[in-house]
Amino acid sequence: MVEQDKTKKRKVAWGITGAGDKIAEFIKEMKKIQKEYAETVEIQAFLSKAAELVLKYYKLEADLKQSFQKVYVEINSNTPFLAAWMQMHKYEFLLIAPATSNTVAKISNSIGDTLLTNAAIMSLKAFVPVYIAPTDYKVGTVSTKLPDGREMKLRVRREEVEQVEKLKRMEDVYVLEGPQQIREAFRKHFG
Repeated sequence: MVEQDKTKKRKVAWGITGAGDKIAEFIKEMKKIQKEYAETVEIQAFLSKAAELVLKYYKLEADLKQSFQKVYVEINSNTPFLAAWMQMHKYEFLLIAPATSNTVAKISNSIGDTLLTNAAIMSLKAFVPVYIAPTDYKVGTVSTKLPDGREMKLRVRREEVEQVEKLKRMEDVYVLEGPQQIREAFRKHFG
C-alpha cells in the first residue's frame, strides 16, 4: 500500500454548471470551506461553458478566480482532462454545485457529453464519490435572484425531481440540498 505524503494537500474537484440559482451562496460557502481546510485541501474549480457565462452575468467571475488558485473552463468533454484525473484518483471527490436540471438528467441517464457529466460518470466507474447539489430537487415553485437583483419565480416540475430521485439511487452519488450541506462532504472526507 502506498503511504500518502502528509505534506501534500489532498484535492477536491468543484464543478460549476450554468445554474444561476444560489450561485453567490455556493461561492460564499466554498470560500469559507477553503479557508477552513486551507492547510490540508486544495479546491480546484471546473466551469462548464455555461457557468463561465452565468458567472459573468452575476458579476462573480473575478471573485471566483481571485478566491481559488486553479479555475479551469470547459473546452470540450475531455478538456481539461478532468474525467481521466478523476479515474486516476487525483481528487478525493467530485462536487457539482450548483447543478442544472440538464446536468442532473445527463448524469442520472449516464450521458457524458460535457466536461462535468463525463467527469461524474468516469468518477463513478472508478469508485470516486460524486456530490451533486441540484437546483431542482423538490416539486413546487421556487424564487431565484436574477443578476440585477430582481426575483423570478420558477416551477420545479415532477420530471426534474424524478431525475434527482434517480441520482439518489446511484451508488457513490450523494445529493445535497443547497450550499449549507457541502460542508458535510468535506467533514466526511477530511474530518
